[in-house]
Amino acid sequence: MNRPNLWSEQKEILFEDNHLLVINKPAGILVQGDATGDEPLSKKAAEYLRFKYKKPGEAFVGVCHRIDRPVSGVVILAKTSKALSRLNEMFRDDKIQKTYLALTGKPPVPESGTLVHWLVKDTVRNVTKAYSEKHSQGLRSELKYELLGPAGNRYLVQVNPVTGRPHQIRVQLATGLNTPIVGDVKYGFIAPLPDVSIALHARQLQLQHPVTKELMTFVAPLPDAPHWDAARAIVG
Repeated sequence: MNRPNLWSEQKEILFEDNHLLVINKPAGILVQGDATGDEPLSKKAAEYLRFKYKKPGEAFVGVCHRIDRPVSGVVILAKTSKALSRLNEMFRDDKIQKTYLALTGKPPVPESGTLVHWLVKDTVRNVTKAYSEKHSQGLRSELKYELLGPAGNRYLVQVNPVTGRPHQIRVQLATGLNTPIVGDVKYGFIAPLPDVSIALHARQLQLQHPVTKELMTFVAPLPDAPHWDAARAIVG
């Protein structure tokens, strides 16, 4: 997949200080390296920091959370080990408020509510299965959702995950509401999107700065892709 030249206009950089680098990740880019060998966001960030600050060696970039490769939106990277350890603890203890936007092919019924499942990850197939009853191998997973309205021939749903599990939003919407995310053929949507992304966007993260303790809110603009055009009229 062709991807934009990240950092070309620094439009993907939402915030930077001595401890944090906050990125609006384009869909199609890994956050952290994997077996594919494709260049991840963390490597690109290290190159950016090394060039910007003329560092003789490799810049420190710590990954404290991930969003799936076909998902776009807010990713926080740590520039110091102190920030990384504190952010890891905050994500582990669910102390960071996360807001996602998803497009679905039909409206959820009911239009708002809470979903609770026990998720089991199949690492070989890279797919997660959701169980409505407690499962011995499953991790309890919870999210809140709300229909924001029709967006063209799709429906815009706001999702606030309480926990952070692999593929959580994707599998919970598909299993719990029978509303797979547009383009997400892995979890039941009928066809992929032209750019092979899925219509899931990490819209906002709100947290206490790990060092200064200031309350911070990071908002990522929607991707410049046709399937998000109708949603822009709703959320801007």
